[in-house]
Amino acid sequence: MSQQSPIELEFSSKYDSDHARQYLHKHRDGLARRLSHWRDEQLARWALAAVGDPQVVLDLPCGAGRFWPLLAEQSGRQLLAADNSADMLAVARAAQPPEVVARVRTFQTSAFAIDLPAAAVDCVFCMRLLHHVAEPAHRLAMLREFHRVSGDSLIVSLWVDGNYKAWKRRRLERRRSAQDNRNRFVIPRALIESEFAMAGFRVQGHYDFLPGYAMWRVYVLRKCGSGQ
Repeated sequence: MSQQSPIELEFSSKYDSDHARQYLHKHRDGLARRLSHWRDEQLARWALAAVGDPQVVLDLPCGAGRFWPLLAEQSGRQLLAADNSADMLAVARAAQPPEVVARVRTFQTSAFAIDLPAAAVDCVFCMRLLHHVAEPAHRLAMLREFHRVSGDSLIVSLWVDGNYKAWKRRRLERRRSAQDNRNRFVIPRALIESEFAMAGFRVQGHYDFLPGYAMWRVYVLRKCGSGQ
């Protein structure tokens, strides 16, 4: 188990039961959201296939469990799901299909100090977390903890630069104070890829939500010395 003291990020405390339910419904609200979720699932399937459809997967943070049905599609897969918010876990267990929930072992933990031994899973599946983390030192601490827990691979999504939406966001941020954005951040590709390397990962590949336009990118990472 990790012995380090968990780092508490500013946004973590907002995920009470009301916010957890709002988060659940957000990705089901309207055609655009449903199409976005469909594209997220498509990229996730590609990423999982790229690392050999791992048998033991940790979904962290699992949020309201929106990826559980996808992760449970492989019948032999052992699925662990964790979140920093007990309320989010409760909403996920209540909202997802019972046959899927029965396949999932859930537990509350911090991404900075995961309550699992070293190499406990084949793959850590981390969607929509790193774009909330502004400080490079915090991202690196998190990535090193993922490296400790994963025996082989990490699938992670975040906002990156080099696209139209990132350029538009930079223009917007020039016109407002830094205090107006303390929750979501665009991370330069060169910077995050150097952080991956410092944490002990190599980039096997990546998938962009809408190449050249959207900020979302899913990275497929392998621990150095493992995989292809």
